[in-house]
Amino acid sequence: MKNKVHKIFISATGQNDGKTSVSLGLICALKERFQKVGFIKPVGQRYLVEQGHKVDEDSVLIEKVCGIECKIQDMSPIAIEKGFTKKYILKGSNKELTKKIKNSFEAVSKDKDLVVIEGTGHAGVGSVFGLSNAAVAKLLDSKVVIVASGGIGRPIDEIMLSKALFEKEKVEVIGAIINKVKADKYEKVNKIVRMGLKKRGLKVLGVIPYVRSLSEPTVGQVLEELGFELLAGKNGIGVYIDKILVGAMAPHDALSYFSDRCLVITPGDREDLILAVVGFQMDRAKEGLKIAGIVLTGGIKPHQTIIDLVRRAQIPLLLAKADTYSVASSVHDLTVKIKPEDCQKTRMAKDIVEKYVDIEMLLKQL
Repeated sequence: MKNKVHKIFISATGQNDGKTSVSLGLICALKERFQKVGFIKPVGQRYLVEQGHKVDEDSVLIEKVCGIECKIQDMSPIAIEKGFTKKYILKGSNKELTKKIKNSFEAVSKDKDLVVIEGTGHAGVGSVFGLSNAAVAKLLDSKVVIVASGGIGRPIDEIMLSKALFEKEKVEVIGAIINKVKADKYEKVNKIVRMGLKKRGLKVLGVIPYVRSLSEPTVGQVLEELGFELLAGKNGIGVYIDKILVGAMAPHDALSYFSDRCLVITPGDREDLILAVVGFQMDRAKEGLKIAGIVLTGGIKPHQTIIDLVRRAQIPLLLAKADTYSVASSVHDLTVKIKPEDCQKTRMAKDIVEKYVDIEMLLKQL
């Protein structure tokens, strides 16, 4: 007789709630408790081309970090590319999409003890083409865990809204995980949010503190995501950015704001400020301090001598076409996704889930 496959659908109340890092940590924890664990992200919105297939980048991350043995195209059956929604509304078939998900899930779950299913955003995302998270969870007959980010009132409201959508599809929500709780409010949130959700008939499986380093992009990610040009310092683009500094002041004033792993954004014609950054780097390098990088705005390249000085200081130098305000806003608003090569972040994701999520309670709900 075929063994029953346990299924956990990880949903969220919105974007950037940390669903992927929670999924990653959960899979690592569950792999220590089950022999064969599978993964699928039925509908993905950010895709890469892997092995000739368009696949969601979270599926690539899970495959490479967790060593999931399955065809990558089955782990990510539907990747929402540009124009997908319009094409579907005009002449798409929900039947075809549903069949594709079911076939991929069958392949992913074959001989598995447990499959983690990662959703896309909140319960209603995907409704436009008949594949909301709630509908997919029902299709795959999975129980659901909802991830929300910090606080008390807002996450409870959002969790209950998502829960109602799942329940409308007769899908069971077995618990919630509150993520990204600020350190100074952790004890209060941990206590009260558990009480609040208990009153609403929902278990809290874990409350995870905000880990700032998980949200820090590397210079390389800024370069890739925002399409800047690299002028110098290729070897330093793996540095994580701790602070963003807009250089719009006199060099002697800016010096007191420079710090380890700060990214300086300044117009390309501010050669005085660029030299100040180089000087700071050269002077403080012996203390282990390192400027993360310099982004030049306005599409203005400084004199080649200046670029060479930056190169010798081993500071990544990026060129952006937009104005300083637009560039600073884009960098600040950048959505940071964990990459397979982010070994430090993947370890953190594993450790915090193992520490702050009650895995045994989760398993009892299955």
